[in-house]
Amino acid sequence: MNKIILFILCGLFIKTATAQVIYEKIESSKIGESREIKIQLPRNYDPEGDVLYPLVVVLDGDYLFEPTIGNTDYHSYWGDMPKSIVVGVNQVKTRDSDLSYSDETNFPSDEGGSQFFEFIGMELIPYINENYLTSNFRIVVGHDQSANFINYWLFKDKPLFRGYIAFSPDLSPEMANRLKERLTTTTEDTFYYLATADNDVKSLRDSILAFNTILSSVENSKLHYRFDDFTDADHYSLVGLGIPKAINEIFTLFKPISRKEYKEKMLTFEGSPYDYLIKKYDDIEFFYGFEKKVVENDLKAVLAASKKKNDDESLKNLSKLARKVYPESMISAYYAGQYYDFVGNTKKALQSYQSGLLLEASEFISKDVLLDKIYDIQDQD
Repeated sequence: MNKIILFILCGLFIKTATAQVIYEKIESSKIGESREIKIQLPRNYDPEGDVLYPLVVVLDGDYLFEPTIGNTDYHSYWGDMPKSIVVGVNQVKTRDSDLSYSDETNFPSDEGGSQFFEFIGMELIPYINENYLTSNFRIVVGHDQSANFINYWLFKDKPLFRGYIAFSPDLSPEMANRLKERLTTTTEDTFYYLATADNDVKSLRDSILAFNTILSSVENSKLHYRFDDFTDADHYSLVGLGIPKAINEIFTLFKPISRKEYKEKMLTFEGSPYDYLIKKYDDIEFFYGFEKKVVENDLKAVLAASKKKNDDESLKNLSKLARKVYPESMISAYYAGQYYDFVGNTKKALQSYQSGLLLEASEFISKDVLLDKIYDIQDQD
């Protein structure tokens, strides 16, 4: 039943995203042949724009690409992750060779693994960076053998990826202990997601549970680790369950302020609500390597918290920020009006609300909202 559900979901994802998928072949000197890739561009992607997008590289792209792009498109639509470029690498004919490792070193073998490793880092990613608008924040996704293979990039002095999504990995010998040592000393924020299921292949499940015990013991604030052990799922259906979990974990900080974050973090923050907002967005830029435009949801959260704390200075700074970020939107007029209204300057509040009537409406602020504020003030006179 889980497999049926996964296939149905994949079908829905394909239907919504196919129009944006690009199919290409890359001629590789590293592996001595061309390799098929699939590229999903974000909605409204502008090749002449100045926006940079995170890159998600999906190994086993023959079957992992479609559920991945469906989830990235869905989550980015709701603002829970940034719009991203997703690249799937087809391996159906070369999988065993691509993902092979040496029996002596347990690292990529000279019979295909090393060549594929270099193809990804020295040919595929440079090609994508040259032809598309990519940021330096990269995620890699793998399943079974490819979930083991993605770990090899962590042993580079400067790992190619910041996020690792490993679904039911078929771990090479000593990988668990080696990875523990590596992640204990990493100095860059690294996101690692691991998943298995109760009906996973038994031999894999046993090693993954032991792997989780080892990774859970790593003490390093730079490691952001999440493990899921799904019930009523098997080796294949766990992928459909794990992708949204992994996205949620990797982009927790990026997500708009939720009720939980508002109550537990913003209201208890030592500084002002405005200071909390600025720190959040500074942290986003630091963690992910790109700047996020302040979303209206977060402006609303700061407005509510500032009023609750009777913090007029925070409201003043918020109104300035709204005007800077949304100069052509009713948002700028609304937040200016909210500040003046709060400090008792009804004349300027009225002028602010009136000035917004000819501006562009937003998700939450419309002409009717501004008119209601205007009538409220006029009724007080």
